[in-house]
Amino acid sequence: MTNDGEPVTSANTPCPGVDWDARAASFDAEPDHGLRDPGVRRAWAGRLRGWLPGRAGDVLDLGCGTGSLSLLASEQGHRVTGVDLSPAMVTLAREKLAGRDAVFLVGDATAPPVGEQRFDVVLVRHVLWALPDPGRALRHWAGLLRPGGRLVLVEGVWGTADPVGIPAERLTALLAPITGQVRVERLSDDPLLWGGEVADERYAVVAVTG
Repeated sequence: MTNDGEPVTSANTPCPGVDWDARAASFDAEPDHGLRDPGVRRAWAGRLRGWLPGRAGDVLDLGCGTGSLSLLASEQGHRVTGVDLSPAMVTLAREKLAGRDAVFLVGDATAPPVGEQRFDVVLVRHVLWALPDPGRALRHWAGLLRPGGRLVLVEGVWGTADPVGIPAERLTALLAPITGQVRVERLSDDPLLWGGEVADERYAVVAVTG
């Protein structure tokens, strides 16, 4: 994501005219995409450690892009399945996690091609806000969780004149009928996550089922 208020998301975001395969090679140039800066990487690793279970589990990373968050989850001992609509993004993710307990699939984040497999965590960053029916996506994702599993959703609202995104209050309202405990963690005030100061709304929601 850029720091000028314009959201940059995964290939699963319906942005007309965007060729995500063409953008794959430069996708990791954004500080919070490639996590190449050690400080940014440590910041995301610390947050992820607080969002994911302490024990090793199965994590489904939807709209995984080039797999940067998948790599952090794998480094913390989790088994990862990543899904992205862009074959080029998936190729880069496979290269990034080569030799690890991770599988990457080309597919739609709203209907990931995982069959009957169930997960301990569904992790989604900067995808939900642009979906035409976020409530439906959330219900489907909750159905992919094992009992006591959790949704980890990183979202925000970007821009001032014509803002886009999904406010935390709306997201928590959508989650209320389908999950139990819901926790909101504000992220806007941590510049290390973004490679610099940001003025818009950025947050994470961790929702535990059952």
